Amino acid sequence: MGAGNKAADAVILEIEVDETAWKEVPDPETLLRRAAGATETALGMDLSHAVLTISLATDDEVAQLNKQWRNKTGPTNVLSFPTAPAMPLPPGEPRPLGDIILAAGVVKCEAEQQDKSLEDHLVHLAVHGILHIMDYDHISEAEATRMESLEVDILNVLGIANPYA
Repeated sequence: MGAGNKAADAVILEIEVDETAWKEVPDPETLLRRAAGATETALGMDLSHAVLTISLATDDEVAQLNKQWRNKTGPTNVLSFPTAPAMPLPPGEPRPLGDIILAAGVVKCEAEQQDKSLEDHLVHLAVHGILHIMDYDHISEAEATRMESLEVDILNVLGIANPYA
């Protein structure tokens, strides 16, 4: 498992990688840091006193969480679990934003089916998950349009093509 630390003036990332499941991505920590930094910038937020956990997991781990928390069978590409914003903290402790968990097999399969690089698809789904943590959603058509537009803008800054085109 890899672990991350804080870059100057950016959200504190705690990154966990199942290195067997994600062995095809040479440096996932760097990709996730770029995704988080670009999302933070696009939102115009200072998250330097906040912590976000991103786990690159196996399909089995994600399937268990998907069943437990969403009552859905099987893995999904990304799960986001925001932390309650009013949670009391000891003085000086960074505010936890939540947890994002990505399923290796699902992400890889989707990238292949959509003819995208695994790295670009991982970054897209990380951005997508972070936006969910920041209270964006795609339940209604208007919400979906707003969230997808923001994703496209963030990915464009990172040099990644529009995933919805």
